[in-house]
Amino acid sequence: MPDTRICASCGRTITWRKAWAGDWEQVRWCSGACKRRGLRPADRELEERVLAAAGRTRRFPLAGVTGDREDVRRAARRLAAAGRVRWTQKGHPVDPSTARGDVEITAL
Repeated sequence: MPDTRICASCGRTITWRKAWAGDWEQVRWCSGACKRRGLRPADRELEERVLAAAGRTRRFPLAGVTGDREDVRRAARRLAAAGRVRWTQKGHPVDPSTARGDVEITAL
């Protein structure tokens, strides 16, 4: 049955593919790069920094969290998938998997 999943590493949406029909239940990663990278202790620490920054104000620009930009976005996407933060642009909710440019996050 086709459906979607969230990548355990980057937090992006994984869409069902026919090639995965036999082992869809085991799919955890969107790419080989995410599988090799996995989840590191530093990634969990970054998630905590994102949550702390988002908890201080109503909406927080994601660019304000110190660290590598893509690592910060990965952490915020995982948090959004877990239902802990919401991504917005100009006050409107956006999909973390497809959002481009500057975004703000709100702790839920």
